[in-house]
Amino acid sequence: MTEFWDSITSAQPDPSLRLVIGTGVVALVLIGFRPLWHLTRQVVTIAHEGAHGLIAALVGRKLAGIRLHSDTSGVTVSRGHPTGPGMIAVLLAGYPGPALFGLAAAFVLSRGYAVAMLWGLLVALLILLLQIRNLYGLWSVVVFGALVFGISWWGSPSVQSAFAYLLTWFLLLAAPRAVLELQHSRRYGQGRSSDADQLRRLTGVPALMWVGVFGLVTLGCLALGVVWSGVLPG
Repeated sequence: MTEFWDSITSAQPDPSLRLVIGTGVVALVLIGFRPLWHLTRQVVTIAHEGAHGLIAALVGRKLAGIRLHSDTSGVTVSRGHPTGPGMIAVLLAGYPGPALFGLAAAFVLSRGYAVAMLWGLLVALLILLLQIRNLYGLWSVVVFGALVFGISWWGSPSVQSAFAYLLTWFLLLAAPRAVLELQHSRRYGQGRSSDADQLRRLTGVPALMWVGVFGLVTLGCLALGVVWSGVLPG
Protein backbone atom coordinates (compact mmCIF):
# COMPACT_ATOMS: atom_id res chain seq x y z
CA MET A 1 0.00 0.00 0.00
CA THR A 2 2.87 2.33 0.78
CA GLU A 3 4.38 1.63 -2.63
CA PHE A 4 1.03 2.35 -4.28
CA TRP A 5 0.67 5.66 -2.46
CA ASP A 6 4.24 6.61 -3.27
CA SER A 7 3.61 6.00 -6.98
CA ILE A 8 0.75 8.53 -6.86
CA THR A 9 2.42 11.20 -4.75
CA SER A 10 5.91 11.00 -6.27
CA ALA A 11 6.85 12.92 -9.39
CA GLN A 12 7.90 10.81 -12.36
CA PRO A 13 10.90 11.65 -14.56
CA ASP A 14 10.22 14.03 -17.43
CA PRO A 15 9.21 12.14 -20.58
CA SER A 16 11.24 12.44 -23.74
CA LEU A 17 10.22 15.01 -26.31
CA ARG A 18 9.71 12.11 -28.72
CA LEU A 19 7.05 10.62 -26.43
CA VAL A 20 5.28 13.95 -25.99
CA ILE A 21 5.17 14.63 -29.74
CA GLY A 22 4.43 11.02 -30.61
CA THR A 23 1.38 10.84 -28.36
CA GLY A 24 0.17 14.12 -29.85
CA VAL A 25 0.41 12.63 -33.34
CA VAL A 26 -1.50 9.53 -32.25
CA ALA A 27 -4.19 11.78 -30.74
CA LEU A 28 -4.47 13.61 -34.06
CA VAL A 29 -5.00 10.29 -35.84
CA LEU A 30 -7.72 9.30 -33.36
CA ILE A 31 -9.45 12.62 -34.03
CA GLY A 32 -8.83 13.03 -37.74
CA PHE A 33 -9.57 9.50 -38.99
CA ARG A 34 -13.36 9.35 -39.14
CA PRO A 35 -13.90 5.64 -38.24
CA LEU A 36 -11.73 6.08 -35.14
CA TRP A 37 -13.28 9.44 -34.29
CA HIS A 38 -16.73 7.86 -34.23
CA LEU A 39 -15.49 5.59 -31.42
CA THR A 40 -13.21 7.93 -29.50
CA ARG A 41 -15.58 10.90 -29.57
CA GLN A 42 -17.50 9.29 -26.70
CA VAL A 43 -14.62 10.37 -24.44
CA VAL A 44 -15.33 13.97 -25.43
CA THR A 45 -19.01 13.46 -24.66
CA ILE A 46 -18.16 12.06 -21.23
CA ALA A 47 -16.04 15.15 -20.51
CA HIS A 48 -18.68 17.49 -21.98
CA GLU A 49 -21.53 16.12 -19.90
CA GLY A 50 -19.27 15.80 -16.86
CA ALA A 51 -18.52 19.51 -17.13
CA HIS A 52 -22.25 20.31 -17.25
CA GLY A 53 -22.80 18.16 -14.17
CA LEU A 54 -19.87 19.62 -12.25
CA ILE A 55 -20.95 23.22 -12.79
CA ALA A 56 -24.58 22.36 -12.03
CA ALA A 57 -23.47 21.03 -8.64
CA LEU A 58 -21.18 24.01 -7.99
CA VAL A 59 -23.92 26.58 -8.67
CA GLY A 60 -26.38 24.78 -6.40
CA ARG A 61 -28.59 23.06 -8.93
CA LYS A 62 -29.83 19.53 -8.19
CA LEU A 63 -28.30 17.09 -10.64
CA ALA A 64 -31.01 14.69 -11.83
CA GLY A 65 -28.88 12.50 -14.08
CA ILE A 66 -26.71 12.19 -17.17
CA ARG A 67 -27.36 10.17 -20.33
CA LEU A 68 -24.81 9.22 -22.98
CA HIS A 69 -25.99 7.93 -26.35
CA SER A 70 -24.46 5.75 -29.06
CA ASP A 71 -24.47 8.64 -31.56
CA THR A 72 -22.00 10.40 -29.17
CA SER A 73 -24.64 12.88 -28.03
CA GLY A 74 -25.54 13.30 -24.39
CA VAL A 75 -27.79 15.18 -22.03
CA THR A 76 -27.38 16.38 -18.46
CA VAL A 77 -30.54 17.15 -16.51
CA SER A 78 -30.48 19.39 -13.47
CA ARG A 79 -33.27 20.95 -11.44
CA GLY A 80 -33.39 24.57 -10.48
CA HIS A 81 -34.34 27.95 -11.85
CA PRO A 82 -34.63 27.65 -15.66
CA THR A 83 -32.98 31.03 -16.23
CA GLY A 84 -30.36 33.18 -14.57
CA PRO A 85 -26.58 33.03 -14.05
CA GLY A 86 -26.58 29.46 -12.74
CA MET A 87 -28.26 28.02 -15.82
CA ILE A 88 -26.05 30.12 -18.10
CA ALA A 89 -22.94 28.80 -16.33
CA VAL A 90 -24.12 25.21 -16.78
CA LEU A 91 -24.69 25.70 -20.51
CA LEU A 92 -21.37 27.49 -20.91
CA ALA A 93 -19.44 24.62 -19.38
CA GLY A 94 -20.10 21.88 -21.92
CA TYR A 95 -18.02 22.61 -25.01
CA PRO A 96 -15.05 24.18 -23.18
CA GLY A 97 -15.18 21.36 -20.61
CA PRO A 98 -12.98 18.81 -22.43
CA ALA A 99 -10.39 21.48 -23.22
CA LEU A 100 -10.33 22.74 -19.63
CA PHE A 101 -10.00 19.19 -18.30
CA GLY A 102 -7.21 18.64 -20.80
CA LEU A 103 -5.50 21.83 -19.67
CA ALA A 104 -5.75 20.76 -16.03
CA ALA A 105 -4.22 17.40 -17.00
CA ALA A 106 -1.43 19.19 -18.90
CA PHE A 107 -0.65 21.24 -15.79
CA VAL A 108 -0.45 18.11 -13.63
CA LEU A 109 1.75 16.39 -16.21
CA SER A 110 4.03 19.42 -16.40
CA ARG A 111 4.72 18.84 -12.68
CA GLY A 112 5.55 15.17 -13.30
CA TYR A 113 2.47 13.54 -11.78
CA ALA A 114 1.22 11.29 -14.56
CA VAL A 115 0.10 8.51 -12.20
CA ALA A 116 -1.73 10.96 -9.94
CA MET A 117 -3.50 12.37 -12.99
CA LEU A 118 -4.73 8.91 -14.00
CA TRP A 119 -6.00 8.03 -10.54
CA GLY A 120 -7.68 11.42 -10.26
CA LEU A 121 -9.43 10.66 -13.52
CA LEU A 122 -10.62 7.33 -12.13
CA VAL A 123 -12.14 9.05 -9.10
CA ALA A 124 -13.91 11.53 -11.40
CA LEU A 125 -15.27 8.68 -13.55
CA LEU A 126 -16.55 6.88 -10.47
CA ILE A 127 -18.43 10.00 -9.35
CA LEU A 128 -19.80 10.45 -12.86
CA LEU A 129 -20.91 6.81 -12.97
CA LEU A 130 -23.23 7.44 -10.03
CA GLN A 131 -25.11 10.02 -12.13
CA ILE A 132 -25.52 7.97 -15.32
CA ARG A 133 -29.14 7.08 -16.05
CA ASN A 134 -29.02 4.86 -19.15
CA LEU A 135 -27.44 1.53 -20.05
CA TYR A 136 -25.27 2.78 -22.91
CA GLY A 137 -23.93 5.54 -20.70
CA LEU A 138 -23.06 3.03 -17.98
CA TRP A 139 -21.31 0.85 -20.54
CA SER A 140 -19.32 3.79 -21.94
CA VAL A 141 -18.07 5.01 -18.58
CA VAL A 142 -17.30 1.50 -17.29
CA VAL A 143 -15.30 0.56 -20.40
CA PHE A 144 -13.33 3.82 -20.35
CA GLY A 145 -12.79 3.51 -16.61
CA ALA A 146 -11.60 -0.10 -16.97
CA LEU A 147 -9.05 1.01 -19.56
CA VAL A 148 -7.74 3.78 -17.31
CA PHE A 149 -7.66 1.45 -14.30
CA GLY A 150 -5.84 -1.28 -16.19
CA ILE A 151 -3.08 1.07 -17.29
CA SER A 152 -2.90 2.76 -13.89
CA TRP A 153 -2.62 -0.55 -12.00
CA TRP A 154 -0.64 -2.81 -14.32
CA GLY A 155 1.10 -0.44 -16.72
CA SER A 156 4.79 0.32 -16.44
CA PRO A 157 5.75 3.92 -15.63
CA SER A 158 6.55 4.58 -19.29
CA VAL A 159 3.18 3.19 -20.42
CA GLN A 160 1.35 5.20 -17.77
CA SER A 161 3.13 8.38 -18.84
CA ALA A 162 2.43 7.74 -22.53
CA PHE A 163 -1.26 7.09 -21.90
CA ALA A 164 -1.59 10.18 -19.70
CA TYR A 165 -0.07 12.34 -22.43
CA LEU A 166 -2.18 10.69 -25.12
CA LEU A 167 -5.37 11.36 -23.19
CA THR A 168 -4.34 14.94 -22.46
CA TRP A 169 -3.54 15.65 -26.10
CA PHE A 170 -6.78 14.00 -27.14
CA LEU A 171 -8.91 16.26 -24.93
CA LEU A 172 -7.03 19.40 -25.98
CA LEU A 173 -7.18 18.61 -29.70
CA ALA A 174 -10.67 17.11 -29.82
CA ALA A 175 -12.40 20.02 -28.10
CA PRO A 176 -11.98 22.46 -31.04
CA ARG A 177 -13.22 19.80 -33.47
CA ALA A 178 -16.36 19.35 -31.38
CA VAL A 179 -16.99 23.10 -31.63
CA LEU A 180 -16.55 22.96 -35.42
CA GLU A 181 -19.03 20.09 -35.59
CA LEU A 182 -21.49 22.12 -33.54
CA GLN A 183 -21.37 25.01 -36.00
CA HIS A 184 -21.52 22.64 -38.97
CA SER A 185 -24.72 21.08 -37.63
CA ARG A 186 -26.20 24.51 -36.97
CA ARG A 187 -25.36 25.69 -40.48
CA TYR A 188 -27.43 22.87 -41.94
CA GLY A 189 -30.42 23.46 -39.70
CA GLN A 190 -29.58 20.91 -37.04
CA GLY A 191 -28.60 21.33 -33.44
CA ARG A 192 -31.16 24.01 -32.67
CA SER A 193 -31.35 22.73 -29.11
CA SER A 194 -27.57 23.01 -28.73
CA ASP A 195 -25.88 24.73 -25.82
CA ALA A 196 -25.20 27.79 -28.00
CA ASP A 197 -28.85 28.11 -29.04
CA GLN A 198 -30.09 27.65 -25.49
CA LEU A 199 -27.67 30.39 -24.41
CA ARG A 200 -29.09 32.63 -27.14
CA ARG A 201 -32.60 32.15 -25.78
CA LEU A 202 -31.44 32.87 -22.23
CA THR A 203 -29.22 35.89 -22.94
CA GLY A 204 -30.29 37.34 -26.29
CA VAL A 205 -26.69 37.06 -27.51
CA PRO A 206 -26.55 35.39 -30.96
CA ALA A 207 -25.71 31.69 -30.91
CA LEU A 208 -22.83 32.26 -33.31
CA MET A 209 -21.20 34.49 -30.70
CA TRP A 210 -21.40 31.68 -28.17
CA VAL A 211 -19.90 29.25 -30.66
CA GLY A 212 -17.08 31.77 -31.07
CA VAL A 213 -16.58 31.89 -27.31
CA PHE A 214 -16.40 28.07 -27.21
CA GLY A 215 -13.86 28.12 -30.01
CA LEU A 216 -11.65 30.77 -28.42
CA VAL A 217 -11.60 28.97 -25.06
CA THR A 218 -10.76 25.59 -26.59
CA LEU A 219 -8.02 27.04 -28.81
CA GLY A 220 -6.61 29.01 -25.89
CA CYS A 221 -6.46 25.84 -23.77
CA LEU A 222 -4.74 24.02 -26.63
CA ALA A 223 -2.14 26.77 -27.01
CA LEU A 224 -1.36 26.85 -23.30
CA GLY A 225 -1.32 23.05 -23.16
CA VAL A 226 1.29 22.97 -25.95
CA VAL A 227 3.51 25.33 -23.97
CA TRP A 228 3.11 23.33 -20.74
CA SER A 229 3.88 20.10 -22.58
CA GLY A 230 7.36 21.34 -23.33
CA VAL A 231 6.95 21.16 -27.11
CA LEU A 232 7.36 24.93 -27.27
CA PRO A 233 9.27 27.10 -24.80
CA GLY A 234 7.09 28.71 -22.15
